[in-house]
Amino acid sequence: MIKTIETKEKTFILSTNYIGYLGYVYKNEPFVVPITYFYNEEQNSIICYSANGHKVNALRKNGTVSLCVADIDSVNDWKSVLVQGRYEEHSGSDAKTLLHEFSLGVKDLILRKENRDLDFISQFSSKIYNDDVPIVFVIKIEAISGRKRKV
Repeated sequence: MIKTIETKEKTFILSTNYIGYLGYVYKNEPFVVPITYFYNEEQNSIICYSANGHKVNALRKNGTVSLCVADIDSVNDWKSVLVQGRYEEHSGSDAKTLLHEFSLGVKDLILRKENRDLDFISQFSSKIYNDDVPIVFVIKIEAISGRKRKV
């Protein structure tokens, strides 16, 4: 039986994962791509970054987005959360601060979930100073829904 997930469980799923599927629309066509993210519960937002390209161009034109995060153990044991929100691009010191928060958060999740340490800070910090500066953006959350199935 499929059930609705309560708020606390939706928050838990978002905060204990770092890979999701970003949905957006470009020229009236839907797109879904995997993306690394960090959930900032206090700000009720999702922090992401991307190279400049198709996804960012589309998001600049239509800022309505969704992010799906799923924990799937089997066909009869899964949970999924769908975030709906608005794209908000950042630059300058705001972008640097958000990218730093993102890297610390994702590094901590990988350390806790996968028991391995990564030097994300230097990887993400170096992106800020190279010519290929990433586009840092947040998804300002407007709604979160969730479902689960456990037989």
